[in-house]
Amino acid sequence: MPDADKLTPARAENLRACIAYALTSDDHLAKAHSAELMATIVAERLIARVKRDGFVVMRRPPVPGAAALGRGFEG
Repeated sequence: MPDADKLTPARAENLRACIAYALTSDDHLAKAHSAELMATIVAERLIARVKRDGFVVMRRPPVPGAAALGRGFEG
């Protein structure tokens, strides 16, 4: 695993956004405010459980030239 040295712990905010997006990105899911709220609550509870159980989620560094998660186009 050559990239193992470059892994860093993922930030909770980035993980929350990733999980919430995954829960609402499917075509047949409602795109309503209630679906987004539910996804955010589920993501927060999953992250809390993962932390409580002692897990650490790691992430690779961003690909050169690509925007980092949570940063990029603001418009």
